[in-house]
Amino acid sequence: MDSEKGSEPNWYVLRTQLKRERLAAANLRRLKGIEVFLPRLRYQKTTRRGRVWWVEPLFPGYLLAKFSHLELSRAVTYTAGVSRIVTFGDDTPAVPDQFVEDLQAEVARHQTDDEEIVVNWKVEVGDEVELAEGPFKGMEGRVVEVRPGTERVSLLLEFLGESKPVEVSLYSLILANPDIPEGWKGD
Repeated sequence: MDSEKGSEPNWYVLRTQLKRERLAAANLRRLKGIEVFLPRLRYQKTTRRGRVWWVEPLFPGYLLAKFSHLELSRAVTYTAGVSRIVTFGDDTPAVPDQFVEDLQAEVARHQTDDEEIVVNWKVEVGDEVELAEGPFKGMEGRVVEVRPGTERVSLLLEFLGESKPVEVSLYSLILANPDIPEGWKGD
């Protein structure tokens, strides 16, 4: 990497210590000349304790930081929570500004607070779904009724040669066609 490129602030991918993304981001934000971006997903997950809100990084084990590589790479590398700056051999690639700006804009569209994207389920009558848990795990059906207040849905499942209505938790479904933001589909 030439010194001219390394002296300008660029976005870089940082590998963090296991489950320490937030710690690394907080410590990096204390350093002068470093901008940090750690997008996270916030969603409900069914556990043995019932449904709980879960927050996970969009890129587990990684975060994005903008800094002058030449001036701050050593300080970044030795920051608590940071494992290393991602390199390929001797090359430390910069992440294009446009990619980070697009990602920040998409997060801002969905965010409620603190770089978190709240993931809400969107199930409508007629949607094709697959059951992810319970005695009907792996079976596919069609949504016939949505009860948002109780977070339950009625499905028509095909078994024993005929269609049978079944009521299940909204969170036990896998959507056949999830709502993926434009530009993230990889088409």
